[in-house]
Amino acid sequence: MAIAGTAGGRAESAGLLEKERIIAKPGFNRWLVPPAALAIHLCIGMAYGFSVFWLPLSRAIPGAADPSCTGMSLLTALVTTSCNWRVADLGWIYTLFFVLLGCSAAIWGGWLEKVGPRKAGFVSACCWCGGILVAAMGVMTHQLWMMWVGAGVIGGIGLGLGYISPVSTLIKWFPDRRGMATGMAIMGFGGGAMIGAPLANLLMNFFKTDVSVGVWQTFIAMAAIYFCFMMGGAFGYRIPPAGWRPEGWTPPASKSTMITTKHVHLRDAHKTKQFWLIWAVLCLNVSAGIGVIGMASPMLQEIFAGSLIGLPDVAFAQLDAGQKAQIAAIAAGFTGLLSLFNIGGRFVWASLSDKLGRKNTYYTFFILGIILYATAPTLANLGNKGLFVLAFGIILSMYGGGFATIPAYLADIFGTQFVGAIHGRLLTAWATAGIVGPVVVNYIREAQIAAGVAPGPALYTGTMYILAGMLVLGLIANSLVRPLADKWFMSDAEVASLQAKTAAANAGPTGSFGIGKGGFSAQAALAWAVVGIPMIWGIWVTLKSSLVLFG
Repeated sequence: MAIAGTAGGRAESAGLLEKERIIAKPGFNRWLVPPAALAIHLCIGMAYGFSVFWLPLSRAIPGAADPSCTGMSLLTALVTTSCNWRVADLGWIYTLFFVLLGCSAAIWGGWLEKVGPRKAGFVSACCWCGGILVAAMGVMTHQLWMMWVGAGVIGGIGLGLGYISPVSTLIKWFPDRRGMATGMAIMGFGGGAMIGAPLANLLMNFFKTDVSVGVWQTFIAMAAIYFCFMMGGAFGYRIPPAGWRPEGWTPPASKSTMITTKHVHLRDAHKTKQFWLIWAVLCLNVSAGIGVIGMASPMLQEIFAGSLIGLPDVAFAQLDAGQKAQIAAIAAGFTGLLSLFNIGGRFVWASLSDKLGRKNTYYTFFILGIILYATAPTLANLGNKGLFVLAFGIILSMYGGGFATIPAYLADIFGTQFVGAIHGRLLTAWATAGIVGPVVVNYIREAQIAAGVAPGPALYTGTMYILAGMLVLGLIANSLVRPLADKWFMSDAEVASLQAKTAAANAGPTGSFGIGKGGFSAQAALAWAVVGIPMIWGIWVTLKSSLVLFG
Protein backbone atom coordinates (compact mmCIF):
# COMPACT_ATOMS: atom_id res chain seq x y z
CA MET A 1 0.00 0.00 0.00
CA ALA A 2 2.88 2.35 0.82
CA ILE A 3 4.42 1.67 -2.59
CA ALA A 4 1.10 2.33 -4.31
CA GLY A 5 0.60 5.54 -2.32
CA THR A 6 4.11 6.80 -3.12
CA ALA A 7 3.71 6.00 -6.81
CA GLY A 8 0.29 7.60 -6.89
CA GLY A 9 1.69 10.75 -5.29
CA ARG A 10 4.52 10.79 -7.83
CA ALA A 11 1.99 10.53 -10.68
CA GLU A 12 -0.06 13.41 -9.22
CA SER A 13 3.02 15.63 -8.92
CA ALA A 14 4.18 14.84 -12.48
CA GLY A 15 3.76 17.52 -15.13
CA LEU A 16 0.63 17.56 -17.26
CA LEU A 17 2.51 16.08 -20.20
CA GLU A 18 4.30 13.30 -18.34
CA LYS A 19 3.46 9.67 -19.02
CA GLU A 20 2.76 8.93 -15.33
CA ARG A 21 0.09 11.64 -15.34
CA ILE A 22 -2.04 10.02 -18.04
CA ILE A 23 -2.45 6.53 -16.58
CA ALA A 24 -6.21 5.94 -16.55
CA LYS A 25 -8.03 6.09 -13.24
CA PRO A 26 -10.77 3.68 -12.14
CA GLY A 27 -13.99 4.26 -14.07
CA PHE A 28 -12.33 5.57 -17.25
CA ASN A 29 -14.13 4.68 -20.48
CA ARG A 30 -11.74 3.37 -23.14
CA TRP A 31 -14.08 4.60 -25.90
CA LEU A 32 -12.88 8.13 -25.14
CA VAL A 33 -9.45 7.34 -26.58
CA PRO A 34 -10.36 6.80 -30.29
CA PRO A 35 -11.99 10.26 -30.61
CA ALA A 36 -8.83 11.78 -29.12
CA ALA A 37 -6.77 10.01 -31.78
CA LEU A 38 -9.20 11.08 -34.51
CA ALA A 39 -9.00 14.71 -33.38
CA ILE A 40 -5.28 14.65 -34.17
CA HIS A 41 -5.44 12.54 -37.33
CA LEU A 42 -8.24 14.56 -38.92
CA CYS A 43 -6.07 17.67 -38.55
CA ILE A 44 -2.77 16.32 -39.83
CA GLY A 45 -4.61 14.48 -42.62
CA MET A 46 -5.02 17.87 -44.32
CA ALA A 47 -1.54 17.15 -45.71
CA TYR A 48 -3.33 15.13 -48.42
CA GLY A 49 -5.40 18.19 -49.34
CA PHE A 50 -2.70 20.88 -49.46
CA SER A 51 -2.84 20.96 -53.26
CA VAL A 52 -5.98 23.08 -52.87
CA PHE A 53 -3.60 26.00 -52.18
CA TRP A 54 -1.31 25.57 -55.20
CA LEU A 55 -3.30 27.41 -57.88
CA PRO A 56 -4.24 30.38 -55.63
CA LEU A 57 -0.60 30.68 -54.51
CA SER A 58 0.56 30.59 -58.13
CA ARG A 59 -1.46 33.81 -58.57
CA ALA A 60 -0.43 35.43 -55.26
CA ILE A 61 1.04 38.50 -56.99
CA PRO A 62 -1.78 40.21 -58.93
CA GLY A 63 -1.35 41.72 -62.36
CA ALA A 64 0.50 40.72 -65.50
CA ALA A 65 3.40 38.32 -65.20
CA ASP A 66 6.90 39.82 -65.16
CA PRO A 67 8.70 38.65 -68.35
CA SER A 68 11.94 38.26 -66.35
CA CYS A 69 10.29 35.47 -64.33
CA THR A 70 10.11 33.16 -67.32
CA GLY A 71 12.41 30.20 -66.94
CA MET A 72 13.65 31.12 -63.44
CA SER A 73 15.62 28.47 -61.59
CA LEU A 74 14.37 26.70 -58.49
CA LEU A 75 16.90 28.62 -56.39
CA THR A 76 15.52 31.90 -57.73
CA ALA A 77 11.96 30.73 -57.05
CA LEU A 78 12.87 30.06 -53.41
CA VAL A 79 13.90 33.67 -52.74
CA THR A 80 12.07 35.81 -55.30
CA THR A 81 9.61 38.43 -54.04
CA SER A 82 8.51 39.64 -57.48
CA CYS A 83 7.62 36.47 -59.38
CA ASN A 84 4.63 34.20 -58.87
CA TRP A 85 5.49 30.69 -57.77
CA ARG A 86 5.13 27.71 -60.11
CA VAL A 87 2.85 24.87 -59.06
CA ALA A 88 5.75 22.42 -59.47
CA ASP A 89 7.85 24.41 -56.97
CA LEU A 90 4.97 24.52 -54.48
CA GLY A 91 4.44 20.78 -54.96
CA TRP A 92 7.76 20.08 -53.24
CA ILE A 93 5.98 20.87 -49.95
CA TYR A 94 3.83 17.77 -50.55
CA THR A 95 6.97 15.67 -51.05
CA LEU A 96 8.53 17.11 -47.89
CA PHE A 97 5.39 16.22 -45.92
CA PHE A 98 5.70 12.51 -46.48
CA VAL A 99 9.48 12.25 -46.46
CA LEU A 100 9.59 14.06 -43.09
CA LEU A 101 6.60 12.04 -41.84
CA GLY A 102 8.45 8.77 -42.41
CA CYS A 103 11.78 10.07 -41.12
CA SER A 104 10.42 11.71 -37.96
CA ALA A 105 8.28 8.69 -37.12
CA ALA A 106 11.35 6.47 -37.46
CA ILE A 107 13.68 8.78 -35.51
CA TRP A 108 11.37 9.71 -32.63
CA GLY A 109 9.23 6.58 -32.34
CA GLY A 110 11.35 5.31 -29.43
CA TRP A 111 11.06 8.67 -27.68
CA LEU A 112 7.26 8.47 -28.05
CA GLU A 113 7.14 5.10 -26.32
CA LYS A 114 9.20 6.56 -23.46
CA VAL A 115 7.25 9.79 -22.89
CA GLY A 116 3.75 8.63 -23.85
CA PRO A 117 1.17 9.77 -26.40
CA ARG A 118 0.15 13.03 -24.69
CA LYS A 119 3.56 14.68 -24.92
CA ALA A 120 4.00 13.37 -28.49
CA GLY A 121 0.55 14.71 -29.43
CA PHE A 122 1.38 18.08 -27.84
CA VAL A 123 4.65 18.38 -29.78
CA SER A 124 2.86 17.26 -32.95
CA ALA A 125 0.28 20.05 -32.55
CA CYS A 126 2.99 22.64 -31.97
CA CYS A 127 4.96 21.49 -35.03
CA TRP A 128 2.02 21.05 -37.42
CA CYS A 129 0.20 24.25 -36.49
CA GLY A 130 3.42 26.21 -35.91
CA GLY A 131 4.67 25.08 -39.31
CA ILE A 132 1.48 26.33 -40.95
CA LEU A 133 1.95 29.71 -39.21
CA VAL A 134 5.52 29.91 -40.52
CA ALA A 135 4.13 29.09 -43.98
CA ALA A 136 1.63 31.95 -43.54
CA MET A 137 4.56 34.29 -42.90
CA GLY A 138 6.16 32.90 -46.05
CA VAL A 139 3.06 33.82 -48.05
CA MET A 140 2.88 37.30 -46.47
CA THR A 141 6.54 38.03 -47.28
CA HIS A 142 6.42 35.98 -50.52
CA GLN A 143 9.29 33.71 -49.50
CA LEU A 144 8.92 30.17 -50.83
CA TRP A 145 11.83 28.85 -48.75
CA MET A 146 9.91 29.85 -45.64
CA MET A 147 6.91 27.85 -46.80
CA TRP A 148 9.12 24.83 -47.46
CA VAL A 149 10.69 25.06 -44.00
CA GLY A 150 7.43 25.86 -42.21
CA ALA A 151 4.81 23.60 -43.74
CA GLY A 152 7.16 21.02 -45.28
CA VAL A 153 9.86 20.47 -42.65
CA ILE A 154 8.41 21.63 -39.32
CA GLY A 155 4.90 20.54 -40.32
CA GLY A 156 6.25 17.23 -41.64
CA ILE A 157 7.81 16.46 -38.26
CA GLY A 158 4.42 17.16 -36.68
CA LEU A 159 2.83 14.76 -39.17
CA GLY A 160 5.13 11.90 -38.18
CA LEU A 161 4.67 12.35 -34.43
CA GLY A 162 0.93 12.85 -34.75
CA TYR A 163 0.49 9.86 -37.03
CA ILE A 164 2.10 7.33 -34.68
CA SER A 165 1.05 8.94 -31.38
CA PRO A 166 -2.11 6.82 -30.84
CA VAL A 167 -1.03 3.49 -32.34
CA SER A 168 0.52 1.77 -29.32
CA THR A 169 -2.09 3.25 -26.96
CA LEU A 170 -5.09 2.07 -28.96
CA ILE A 171 -3.69 -1.42 -29.38
CA LYS A 172 -3.24 -1.67 -25.61
CA TRP A 173 -6.75 -0.35 -24.91
CA PHE A 174 -8.34 -2.73 -27.41
CA PRO A 175 -6.47 -6.06 -27.16
CA ASP A 176 -9.75 -7.69 -28.17
CA ARG A 177 -10.08 -5.54 -31.34
CA ARG A 178 -6.62 -4.43 -32.40
CA GLY A 179 -7.43 -3.95 -36.07
CA MET A 180 -10.64 -2.02 -35.45
CA ALA A 181 -8.94 0.29 -32.95
CA THR A 182 -6.10 1.33 -35.25
CA GLY A 183 -8.52 1.49 -38.18
CA MET A 184 -10.63 4.07 -36.35
CA ALA A 185 -7.68 6.40 -35.84
CA ILE A 186 -5.90 5.96 -39.16
CA MET A 187 -9.22 6.44 -40.93
CA GLY A 188 -8.96 10.03 -39.71
CA PHE A 189 -5.70 10.62 -41.56
CA GLY A 190 -7.36 9.58 -44.80
CA GLY A 191 -10.36 11.78 -44.02
CA GLY A 192 -8.44 14.91 -43.08
CA ALA A 193 -8.36 16.31 -46.61
CA MET A 194 -12.04 15.49 -47.07
CA ILE A 195 -12.79 18.07 -44.36
CA GLY A 196 -9.81 20.39 -44.73
CA ALA A 197 -9.89 20.97 -48.50
CA PRO A 198 -13.50 22.26 -48.68
CA LEU A 199 -12.94 24.22 -45.45
CA ALA A 200 -9.87 25.85 -47.00
CA ASN A 201 -11.87 26.78 -50.09
CA LEU A 202 -14.57 28.38 -47.95
CA LEU A 203 -12.00 30.35 -45.96
CA MET A 204 -10.04 31.50 -49.03
CA ASN A 205 -13.24 32.76 -50.64
CA PHE A 206 -14.09 34.60 -47.41
CA PHE A 207 -10.67 36.25 -47.02
CA LYS A 208 -9.72 37.01 -50.63
CA THR A 209 -9.63 40.62 -51.83
CA ASP A 210 -8.47 42.46 -54.93
CA VAL A 211 -4.90 42.35 -53.66
CA SER A 212 -4.87 39.04 -51.76
CA VAL A 213 -5.85 35.47 -52.66
CA GLY A 214 -6.68 34.85 -48.99
CA VAL A 215 -4.17 32.03 -48.41
CA TRP A 216 -2.14 33.43 -45.52
CA GLN A 217 -5.30 34.37 -43.64
CA THR A 218 -6.65 30.85 -44.26
CA PHE A 219 -3.40 29.36 -42.95
CA ILE A 220 -3.71 31.32 -39.72
CA ALA A 221 -7.39 30.43 -39.25
CA MET A 222 -6.80 26.73 -39.94
CA ALA A 223 -3.73 26.63 -37.67
CA ALA A 224 -5.85 28.05 -34.83
CA ILE A 225 -8.69 25.57 -35.45
CA TYR A 226 -6.33 22.63 -35.75
CA PHE A 227 -4.38 23.62 -32.63
CA CYS A 228 -7.58 23.56 -30.54
CA PHE A 229 -8.61 20.16 -31.89
CA MET A 230 -5.15 18.63 -31.57
CA MET A 231 -4.69 19.88 -28.02
CA GLY A 232 -8.07 18.40 -27.15
CA GLY A 233 -6.89 15.11 -28.62
CA ALA A 234 -3.50 15.18 -26.87
CA PHE A 235 -5.03 15.91 -23.46
CA GLY A 236 -7.72 13.30 -24.09
CA TYR A 237 -5.15 10.50 -24.32
CA ARG A 238 -4.97 8.01 -21.46
CA ILE A 239 -2.93 4.83 -21.23
CA PRO A 240 -4.07 1.67 -19.43
CA PRO A 241 -2.15 0.33 -16.43
CA ALA A 242 0.32 -2.45 -17.21
CA GLY A 243 -1.39 -5.80 -17.41
CA TRP A 244 -4.89 -4.31 -17.80
CA ARG A 245 -7.52 -6.28 -19.71
CA PRO A 246 -11.10 -5.40 -20.61
CA GLU A 247 -13.58 -6.55 -18.00
CA GLY A 248 -14.78 -10.07 -18.70
CA TRP A 249 -12.26 -10.62 -21.51
CA THR A 250 -9.49 -13.18 -21.44
CA PRO A 251 -7.11 -13.76 -24.32
CA PRO A 252 -8.52 -16.66 -26.34
CA ALA A 253 -6.38 -19.70 -26.81
CA SER A 254 -4.71 -18.68 -30.05
CA LYS A 255 -5.23 -20.98 -32.98
CA SER A 256 -2.50 -19.12 -34.81
CA THR A 257 1.19 -18.99 -33.97
CA MET A 258 1.21 -15.64 -35.83
CA ILE A 259 0.00 -13.83 -32.70
CA THR A 260 2.57 -13.61 -29.93
CA THR A 261 1.99 -12.87 -26.26
CA LYS A 262 5.61 -11.77 -25.82
CA HIS A 263 7.45 -8.57 -26.73
CA VAL A 264 10.42 -7.63 -28.93
CA HIS A 265 12.61 -4.67 -27.96
CA LEU A 266 12.84 -1.77 -30.38
CA ARG A 267 16.61 -2.26 -30.67
CA ASP A 268 16.08 -5.77 -32.10
CA ALA A 269 12.99 -5.43 -34.32
CA HIS A 270 14.82 -4.17 -37.41
CA LYS A 271 17.35 -7.02 -37.09
CA THR A 272 14.70 -9.61 -37.94
CA LYS A 273 13.79 -10.66 -41.47
CA GLN A 274 10.11 -10.41 -40.48
CA PHE A 275 10.46 -6.62 -40.09
CA TRP A 276 11.84 -6.24 -43.60
CA LEU A 277 9.30 -8.63 -45.12
CA ILE A 278 6.46 -6.59 -43.58
CA TRP A 279 8.29 -3.45 -44.76
CA ALA A 280 8.16 -4.84 -48.30
CA VAL A 281 4.50 -5.82 -47.88
CA LEU A 282 3.55 -2.25 -46.95
CA CYS A 283 5.82 -0.62 -49.52
CA LEU A 284 4.50 -2.67 -52.46
CA ASN A 285 0.85 -2.33 -51.46
CA VAL A 286 1.22 1.43 -51.04
CA SER A 287 3.32 1.90 -54.20
CA ALA A 288 0.57 0.39 -56.34
CA GLY A 289 -2.20 2.36 -54.63
CA ILE A 290 -0.43 5.70 -54.51
CA GLY A 291 0.34 5.40 -58.20
CA VAL A 292 -3.40 5.17 -58.90
CA ILE A 293 -4.14 8.16 -56.68
CA GLY A 294 -1.63 10.25 -58.61
CA MET A 295 -3.07 9.40 -62.04
CA ALA A 296 -6.77 8.93 -61.17
CA SER A 297 -8.05 12.12 -62.83
CA PRO A 298 -6.10 11.98 -66.13
CA MET A 299 -6.62 8.23 -66.36
CA LEU A 300 -10.42 8.49 -66.29
CA GLN A 301 -10.42 11.41 -68.73
CA GLU A 302 -8.13 9.79 -71.28
CA ILE A 303 -9.70 6.32 -71.10
CA PHE A 304 -13.37 7.28 -71.31
CA ALA A 305 -13.03 10.73 -72.94
CA GLY A 306 -16.23 11.73 -74.74
CA SER A 307 -18.30 8.89 -73.29
CA LEU A 308 -18.23 10.76 -69.96
CA ILE A 309 -20.42 13.46 -71.51
CA GLY A 310 -22.54 11.30 -73.83
CA LEU A 311 -20.17 11.28 -76.82
CA PRO A 312 -18.97 7.66 -76.90
CA ASP A 313 -17.25 7.92 -80.28
CA VAL A 314 -15.19 11.01 -79.47
CA ALA A 315 -11.58 10.37 -78.39
CA PHE A 316 -9.79 12.56 -75.87
CA ALA A 317 -7.71 14.33 -78.54
CA GLN A 318 -10.91 15.28 -80.40
CA LEU A 319 -12.51 17.11 -77.49
CA ASP A 320 -12.55 20.91 -77.49
CA ALA A 321 -11.53 23.04 -74.49
CA GLY A 322 -15.07 23.31 -73.14
CA GLN A 323 -15.65 19.56 -73.34
CA LYS A 324 -12.32 18.87 -71.63
CA ALA A 325 -13.38 21.19 -68.82
CA GLN A 326 -16.59 19.20 -68.46
CA ILE A 327 -14.84 15.84 -68.20
CA ALA A 328 -12.25 17.33 -65.82
CA ALA A 329 -15.08 18.17 -63.42
CA ILE A 330 -16.37 14.61 -63.69
CA ALA A 331 -12.86 13.25 -63.08
CA ALA A 332 -12.68 15.38 -59.92
CA GLY A 333 -15.79 13.55 -58.74
CA PHE A 334 -14.00 10.26 -59.44
CA THR A 335 -11.06 11.38 -57.31
CA GLY A 336 -13.44 12.33 -54.49
CA LEU A 337 -15.17 8.96 -54.69
CA LEU A 338 -11.83 7.17 -54.46
CA SER A 339 -11.04 9.16 -51.32
CA LEU A 340 -14.22 7.82 -49.71
CA PHE A 341 -13.21 4.24 -50.56
CA ASN A 342 -9.76 4.99 -49.14
CA ILE A 343 -11.25 6.23 -45.86
CA GLY A 344 -13.86 3.50 -45.54
CA GLY A 345 -11.30 0.81 -46.33
CA ARG A 346 -9.15 1.91 -43.42
CA PHE A 347 -11.88 1.06 -40.94
CA VAL A 348 -13.61 -1.85 -42.70
CA TRP A 349 -10.53 -3.86 -43.70
CA ALA A 350 -8.75 -3.27 -40.38
CA SER A 351 -11.86 -4.42 -38.50
CA LEU A 352 -12.16 -7.50 -40.74
CA SER A 353 -8.54 -8.33 -40.01
CA ASP A 354 -9.57 -9.10 -36.40
CA LYS A 355 -11.58 -12.00 -37.84
CA LEU A 356 -9.50 -12.97 -40.87
CA GLY A 357 -6.07 -12.51 -39.32
CA ARG A 358 -3.56 -9.95 -40.51
CA LYS A 359 -1.64 -12.21 -42.89
CA ASN A 360 -4.85 -13.44 -44.54
CA THR A 361 -6.07 -9.86 -44.88
CA TYR A 362 -2.93 -8.97 -46.83
CA TYR A 363 -3.33 -12.12 -48.91
CA THR A 364 -6.77 -10.74 -49.82
CA PHE A 365 -5.31 -7.33 -50.69
CA PHE A 366 -2.71 -8.80 -53.01
CA ILE A 367 -4.77 -11.53 -54.70
CA LEU A 368 -7.83 -9.35 -55.24
CA GLY A 369 -5.62 -6.43 -56.28
CA ILE A 370 -3.78 -8.53 -58.87
CA ILE A 371 -7.12 -9.66 -60.35
CA LEU A 372 -8.52 -6.11 -60.45
CA TYR A 373 -5.39 -4.56 -62.00
CA ALA A 374 -5.15 -7.36 -64.56
CA THR A 375 -8.80 -6.98 -65.61
CA ALA A 376 -8.84 -3.15 -65.56
CA PRO A 377 -7.62 -2.88 -69.20
CA THR A 378 -10.45 -5.19 -70.30
CA LEU A 379 -13.01 -3.08 -68.43
CA ALA A 380 -11.54 0.04 -70.04
CA ASN A 381 -11.70 -1.47 -73.55
CA LEU A 382 -15.30 -2.52 -72.95
CA GLY A 383 -16.11 1.06 -71.97
CA ASN A 384 -17.79 -0.15 -68.77
CA LYS A 385 -17.46 2.96 -66.65
CA GLY A 386 -19.39 1.61 -63.65
CA LEU A 387 -17.31 -1.55 -63.23
CA PHE A 388 -14.10 0.38 -63.87
CA VAL A 389 -14.92 2.88 -61.11
CA LEU A 390 -15.94 0.07 -58.75
CA ALA A 391 -12.70 -1.84 -59.42
CA PHE A 392 -10.57 1.16 -58.56
CA GLY A 393 -12.73 1.98 -55.57
CA ILE A 394 -11.98 -1.50 -54.18
CA ILE A 395 -8.27 -1.05 -54.99
CA LEU A 396 -8.20 2.23 -53.05
CA SER A 397 -10.09 0.67 -50.14
CA MET A 398 -7.29 -1.89 -49.89
CA TYR A 399 -4.67 0.86 -50.14
CA GLY A 400 -6.23 2.54 -47.09
CA GLY A 401 -6.83 -0.80 -45.41
CA GLY A 402 -3.14 -1.61 -45.73
CA PHE A 403 -2.19 1.44 -43.68
CA ALA A 404 -4.72 0.65 -40.97
CA THR A 405 -3.96 -3.07 -40.72
CA ILE A 406 -0.17 -2.80 -40.53
CA PRO A 407 0.06 -1.64 -36.87
CA ALA A 408 -1.99 -4.65 -35.73
CA TYR A 409 0.18 -6.93 -37.94
CA LEU A 410 3.26 -5.58 -36.17
CA ALA A 411 1.65 -6.08 -32.74
CA ASP A 412 0.86 -9.69 -33.64
CA ILE A 413 4.47 -10.40 -34.64
CA PHE A 414 6.49 -8.17 -32.29
CA GLY A 415 4.16 -7.71 -29.30
CA THR A 416 2.72 -4.44 -28.00
CA GLN A 417 5.46 -2.98 -25.79
CA PHE A 418 7.27 -1.10 -28.59
CA VAL A 419 4.72 -1.38 -31.40
CA GLY A 420 4.37 2.39 -31.82
CA ALA A 421 8.10 2.87 -32.29
CA ILE A 422 8.42 -0.17 -34.57
CA HIS A 423 5.52 1.18 -36.62
CA GLY A 424 7.35 4.50 -36.86
CA ARG A 425 10.39 2.83 -38.35
CA LEU A 426 8.25 0.83 -40.75
CA LEU A 427 6.77 4.05 -42.14
CA THR A 428 10.00 4.54 -44.09
CA ALA A 429 8.28 2.08 -46.45
CA TRP A 430 5.61 4.73 -47.03
CA ALA A 431 8.22 7.38 -47.81
CA THR A 432 9.82 4.98 -50.29
CA ALA A 433 6.49 4.10 -51.88
CA GLY A 434 5.65 7.79 -52.22
CA ILE A 435 8.60 8.06 -54.60
CA VAL A 436 8.46 4.65 -56.32
CA GLY A 437 4.72 4.51 -57.12
CA PRO A 438 4.26 7.88 -58.86
CA VAL A 439 7.64 7.67 -60.62
CA VAL A 440 6.88 4.21 -62.06
CA VAL A 441 3.41 5.22 -63.21
CA ASN A 442 4.42 8.58 -64.66
CA TYR A 443 7.46 7.27 -66.54
CA ILE A 444 5.52 4.37 -68.04
CA ARG A 445 2.87 6.80 -69.25
CA GLU A 446 5.49 9.15 -70.73
CA ALA A 447 7.22 6.22 -72.45
CA GLN A 448 3.93 5.14 -73.99
CA ILE A 449 3.23 8.66 -75.28
CA ALA A 450 6.78 8.89 -76.69
CA ALA A 451 6.13 5.58 -78.50
CA GLY A 452 3.13 7.15 -80.21
CA VAL A 453 0.31 5.67 -78.11
CA ALA A 454 -2.68 8.02 -78.23
CA PRO A 455 -4.65 8.90 -75.06
CA GLY A 456 -7.07 6.05 -74.43
CA PRO A 457 -7.25 2.61 -72.79
CA ALA A 458 -4.02 1.44 -74.47
CA LEU A 459 -2.08 4.23 -72.75
CA TYR A 460 -2.58 2.59 -69.34
CA THR A 461 -2.59 -1.14 -70.21
CA GLY A 462 1.10 -1.61 -69.51
CA THR A 463 0.82 0.39 -66.30
CA MET A 464 -1.92 -1.87 -64.96
CA TYR A 465 0.08 -5.02 -65.63
CA ILE A 466 3.20 -3.59 -63.96
CA LEU A 467 1.20 -2.57 -60.87
CA ALA A 468 -0.22 -6.10 -60.79
CA GLY A 469 3.35 -7.39 -60.93
CA MET A 470 4.27 -5.24 -57.91
CA LEU A 471 1.43 -6.86 -55.99
CA VAL A 472 2.73 -10.31 -56.97
CA LEU A 473 6.00 -9.39 -55.24
CA GLY A 474 4.03 -8.22 -52.22
CA LEU A 475 2.14 -11.51 -52.16
CA ILE A 476 5.43 -13.42 -52.08
CA ALA A 477 6.80 -11.24 -49.26
CA ASN A 478 3.64 -11.73 -47.21
CA SER A 479 3.79 -15.52 -47.68
CA LEU A 480 7.32 -15.55 -46.22
CA VAL A 481 6.32 -13.86 -42.92
CA ARG A 482 6.72 -16.40 -40.11
CA PRO A 483 6.52 -16.23 -36.29
CA LEU A 484 9.67 -14.98 -34.61
CA ALA A 485 12.13 -17.30 -32.90
CA ASP A 486 12.19 -17.13 -29.10
CA LYS A 487 15.65 -15.54 -29.08
CA TRP A 488 14.17 -12.21 -30.23
CA PHE A 489 11.75 -11.78 -27.32
CA MET A 490 12.53 -9.93 -24.11
CA SER A 491 12.59 -11.78 -20.81
CA ASP A 492 9.69 -11.39 -18.38
CA ALA A 493 11.98 -9.47 -16.04
CA GLU A 494 12.93 -6.96 -18.74
CA VAL A 495 9.27 -6.43 -19.68
CA ALA A 496 8.34 -5.97 -16.02
CA SER A 497 11.08 -3.38 -15.62
CA LEU A 498 9.85 -1.42 -18.64
CA GLN A 499 6.26 -1.53 -17.38
CA ALA A 500 7.16 -0.64 -13.77
CA LYS A 501 6.02 2.98 -13.94
CA THR A 502 2.53 2.20 -15.18
CA ALA A 503 2.22 -0.85 -12.94
CA ALA A 504 3.35 0.85 -9.74
CA ALA A 505 0.92 3.72 -9.97
CA ASN A 506 -1.97 1.29 -9.95
CA ALA A 507 -0.68 -1.44 -7.68
CA GLY A 508 -3.39 -3.76 -6.48
CA PRO A 509 -5.54 -6.56 -7.80
CA THR A 510 -6.23 -6.21 -11.53
CA GLY A 511 -9.89 -6.95 -11.09
CA SER A 512 -10.36 -4.05 -8.67
CA PHE A 513 -9.18 -1.45 -11.18
CA GLY A 514 -12.67 -0.82 -12.43
CA ILE A 515 -12.19 -0.09 -16.14
CA GLY A 516 -14.56 -2.28 -18.11
CA LYS A 517 -15.15 -2.59 -21.82
CA GLY A 518 -16.89 0.76 -21.70
CA GLY A 519 -19.71 1.96 -23.87
CA PHE A 520 -21.37 5.06 -25.18
CA SER A 521 -21.81 7.12 -22.05
CA ALA A 522 -22.85 10.76 -22.41
CA GLN A 523 -19.20 11.81 -22.22
CA ALA A 524 -18.17 9.33 -24.92
CA ALA A 525 -21.09 10.35 -27.14
CA LEU A 526 -20.05 14.01 -26.86
CA ALA A 527 -16.42 13.19 -27.70
CA TRP A 528 -17.51 11.23 -30.76
CA ALA A 529 -19.85 14.04 -31.85
CA VAL A 530 -16.97 16.54 -31.80
CA VAL A 531 -15.05 14.52 -34.39
CA GLY A 532 -18.05 12.87 -36.06
CA ILE A 533 -19.90 16.01 -37.15
CA PRO A 534 -16.96 17.39 -39.19
CA MET A 535 -16.50 13.93 -40.75
CA ILE A 536 -20.17 13.73 -41.75
CA TRP A 537 -19.92 17.19 -43.30
CA GLY A 538 -16.81 16.19 -45.25
CA ILE A 539 -18.46 12.99 -46.51
CA TRP A 540 -21.53 14.94 -47.62
CA VAL A 541 -19.44 17.49 -49.55
CA THR A 542 -17.43 14.71 -51.20
CA LEU A 543 -20.51 12.73 -52.15
CA LYS A 544 -22.10 15.80 -53.74
CA SER A 545 -19.02 16.40 -55.88
CA SER A 546 -18.72 12.73 -56.88
CA LEU A 547 -22.37 12.37 -57.95
CA VAL A 548 -21.54 14.28 -61.13
CA LEU A 549 -19.62 11.16 -62.22
CA PHE A 550 -22.90 9.34 -62.73
CA GLY A 551 -25.00 12.34 -63.63
